[in-house]
Amino acid sequence: MFAVAQYAIPVYAVLMLLGGIMGFVKAQSKASLISGVGSAAALGGCFALSYSNPTMALGVSFIVTLLLEVAFAIRLSKTKKFMPSGMLLILTGVFQAIFLLGLVMNMNGQ
Repeated sequence: MFAVAQYAIPVYAVLMLLGGIMGFVKAQSKASLISGVGSAAALGGCFALSYSNPTMALGVSFIVTLLLEVAFAIRLSKTKKFMPSGMLLILTGVFQAIFLLGLVMNMNGQ
């Protein structure tokens, strides 16, 4: 499960980067671009770290998804529109669960 969680990090990073770029292109949202690039960079660092300290990498990845989940939930509550914040909230929850499961299994030596 660790390998799945480890390689889910760059997948999620690319999705956040593309989402940020798309938010900027479609709505001229600089906040989307900044958060997309920032979260992708943080997750890229986590992926690199996962080779030397997998527990720390998955822990930080989980925290990044937790922060993004809060941001998407706030945005959904303000706009009341499922797209894009509702979909991103669900997607983030899935990756958050993968990171948490990988973290727990890695800490237990499985």
